[in-house]
Order: sequence, then structure tokens, then C-alpha cells
Amino acid sequence: QVQLVESGGGLVQAGGSLRLSCSASGRTFSNYAMAWFRQAPGKEREFVASNEWSGGNTYYADSVKGRFTMTRDNGKNTVYLQMNSLRPEDTAVYYCATEDEGGSYNYWGQGTQVTVSS
Repeated sequence: QVQLVESGGGLVQAGGSLRLSCSASGRTFSNYAMAWFRQAPGKEREFVASNEWSGGNTYYADSVKGRFTMTRDNGKNTVYLQMNSLRPEDTAVYYCATEDEGGSYNYWGQGTQVTVSS
């Protein structure tokens, strides 16, 4: 079965950086799109970034473009989200997700909390 485990969250001051990791298991990692989403208190879950498949395009939400970078290491079955110039509005639980056979993001990790203080 597909399992995703996020790590790397924490508390950081505005302007700081964090790198999130998502370790995947249970399938051939490189064949599927991976994505990061986030959910702030009282708000709906929102898209942050995605990578279509190994060597494919990477997409970002406008709110993080130029500050966040998503990469993947197929040898380690891991994706990363490097977050720079963090802002208080980036505070949220960050989730890693991967698509099912139908192309929908239906596999999710447990989430990791990111808190940015002003």
C-alpha cells in the first residue's frame, strides 16, 4: 500500500527557511505525480506545488512562486519542498500527496506543521 510520511516542519521567524521532506513507499515512485498542499486554521486545503512525474514539469501556486522549490529524488523515493522567505501567512499544516491510478490525489501523508512568526 502507498504510504507517505512528511517531516521537517517547525517554528521559524518571518524571512527564514525550512525544508520539508516526504518519503514515499509502496509503489514505483517515479511513475506518479507528487504534490504539496497546505491547510491553515479555518481555511480549506490549498495547492502549493506539484511535479508531474520524473522529469516532468513542476507547478507552483502564485502565492509561493519564487520562494518555494519542489524537487524529487527518485533514488530515495523522496520529494522535498524548500521554503525560503517565509511569511506568517505560510503558517499551515503541509501535506504531501500522490495520485492514484485515475490521476487524482487520493494518497496523503499525515501532515507536518509549519509556523512562521512575525
